[in-house]
Amino acid sequence: MATQVSSRGSAAEKDSSTAPATPARPKRPLIPGPLLKFIMALSGAVLVLYLVVHMIGNLQIFWGETALNGYAVWLRTLLQPVLGWEGFVWVVRVALTASVVGHIWAATVLALRAKRARPVKYAAGNKVKGSYTTRTMRWGGVIVLLFIVWHILDLTVGVVNPHGEHLKPYENVTADFTPDRWYITVWYVLALVAIWFHLRHGLWSAIQTLGWSSNRREKTLKAIATVFTTVLIVGFLIVPISATFGWI
Repeated sequence: MATQVSSRGSAAEKDSSTAPATPARPKRPLIPGPLLKFIMALSGAVLVLYLVVHMIGNLQIFWGETALNGYAVWLRTLLQPVLGWEGFVWVVRVALTASVVGHIWAATVLALRAKRARPVKYAAGNKVKGSYTTRTMRWGGVIVLLFIVWHILDLTVGVVNPHGEHLKPYENVTADFTPDRWYITVWYVLALVAIWFHLRHGLWSAIQTLGWSSNRREKTLKAIATVFTTVLIVGFLIVPISATFGWI
């Protein structure tokens, strides 16, 4: 009898040891993916709005030195009774900094999650072929970030600008993009092309995140994103190119 009990016990232990373990339920992330995508869309919208206003302001260079330099002073007097001199400019700078940090943070978290969800690399021949803009989105973001740093040092702080005088944007721009500094113009053009790819894809991704896309409207919305991005970037490109070729 003891032998039988022992045998049954051994069999039970063997069965329990060979039984498949219940897979652990994956942990829910502290911040859900849709919220991160919404943060990217919202911060991107703030940055796009700034780009539109910034581009329109830049075009005043074609109205002459007084127009552009006067615009720079006017920005610093906006809401001056409440915020003081340059107060409005600093509010905008804080909002832009928060948007850039939030955009990069959300994009990084989403990218790391996607990498963890696919720990095994694709086999040869089965690699997913995304569009050019999708595959270069992250590198484009790095180029955009480097360009922002350079642009601040060049035309905001003025430490790398050959003229670099405060509240003299006309003189700073014309001194920056002279023919003998053609490499600066090339750098700006390349960076703005990278921004075109990044912004066009970002606009389309935001439209999808917000649920505005559908099969029926996909082509139309993509066309709108392409046209909008092209007009915006051309508006930026025309200033350094015109300065280099002496058109202003």
